[in-house]
Amino acid sequence: MRKIGGATLRSIGQISKLQTIKDNDETFVPAHEMLRELMNDNKHIAASMRECHELADKHEDVATASILENFIDDTERRVWFLFKQLAQPPTIRGGNHRL
Repeated sequence: MRKIGGATLRSIGQISKLQTIKDNDETFVPAHEMLRELMNDNKHIAASMRECHELADKHEDVATASILENFIDDTERRVWFLFKQLAQPPTIRGGNHRL
């Protein structure tokens, strides 16, 4: 960030203020819903990284853009994997498991 004239994060409180993915503080989250949240969170992260990539390109920061390309690729693979898991019907294994 400093390389392109921006400010770096200064505290946990600032991170909390800038957070764009909401916490889920529920006591219990069904597995299928947890996967859906993870997929949507990863979609959000990929979109944010694409915006950062555009900014890095604009400022000719090739190193940052290159790192982001790898992160974006990994994140999109996670989205695909989670989507495929959600497309499968939930299964019950063993005794008293909830769906």
